[in-house]
Amino acid sequence: MSYLTLFAHYVVYAIVRWFIILAQAVPLQVGNTLARGLAWLFTRVLCVRYQVADDNLHHAFPSLSAEARRDVIEKMWHHLFLMVIEVAHTPRVLHEENWRRFVDLRNVRELVKKLLEDRPVILVTGHFGNFEFGGYVLGLLGFPTHTVARTLDNPLLDRFVNAFRSARGQHIIPRVGGAEQIEAVLQAGGTMAFLADQSAGRKGCFVQFFGRPASTYKAIGLLSVQYDAPIAAVYVKRLGQPMRFEMGVKAILDPREVTAPDPVTFITQWYTTQLEEIIRESPEQYWWIHRRWKEQPRVKRGVMPGDIPKSDAHKELTRDAA
Repeated sequence: MSYLTLFAHYVVYAIVRWFIILAQAVPLQVGNTLARGLAWLFTRVLCVRYQVADDNLHHAFPSLSAEARRDVIEKMWHHLFLMVIEVAHTPRVLHEENWRRFVDLRNVRELVKKLLEDRPVILVTGHFGNFEFGGYVLGLLGFPTHTVARTLDNPLLDRFVNAFRSARGQHIIPRVGGAEQIEAVLQAGGTMAFLADQSAGRKGCFVQFFGRPASTYKAIGLLSVQYDAPIAAVYVKRLGQPMRFEMGVKAILDPREVTAPDPVTFITQWYTTQLEEIIRESPEQYWWIHRRWKEQPRVKRGVMPGDIPKSDAHKELTRDAA
């Protein structure tokens, strides 16, 4: 690493830390007002990734008017900026004695039973609500998780972000080179958490998401089948004000109960459908700025878009990281 690159990393790191300190210094309601103002600026003036978000919403909710889509996009930006402020406040205000002031639990009894068993568990969620808060709370409640995350280009920022994530037992596994760690966690009966709503490229498993084929990582389904791990579709939804959330389980699927001829595709479609239903309840809390449908299946003679070749989880994890 050159001295110029290192200096640039330090500058960016210093700016981010300064913003975090500022966010921690202001009351949450003031931060909420600031987030609302930034959302208006990003939507109405700067139009940051506006076309991508508008196209996604047009396909996902074809009945929405252009102005209604604009309103959802503005609320999305408000949610994203508020999420950053909430993450900054979380380590200072949330602890074992007061977590009930901030979190309502919904439909979690069956998941708790699964987490207390010897079998591994896979949690899937998406870029919805405050997913960072969810990992923090699970660790706080005594359920450590292992989460796959891309290593940031700035090593200083990467250490800072991972320090927050791991403060309460959320262990981070790098996306590149983490296949063996993921398999070790599941072999030991641990809990893996995945953000499962990003494009997996042309070689992904294409399933329906808001009525369109979406390339989805097949490794999650393969891991569930290979390691006999139940999958829980989970979410953390804001309840109308800063630092007030509902943490819930949408549904749980046991791979032992899957009888489909192609269990991996079935599981992939299942959790993708669960995520879609979660998002439909509060679309303004989803990251519509992702190009989720940028890849479309190439239909070959004799091969259906959802078909995938036989493979194992290790190969798919290695390919997905690449």
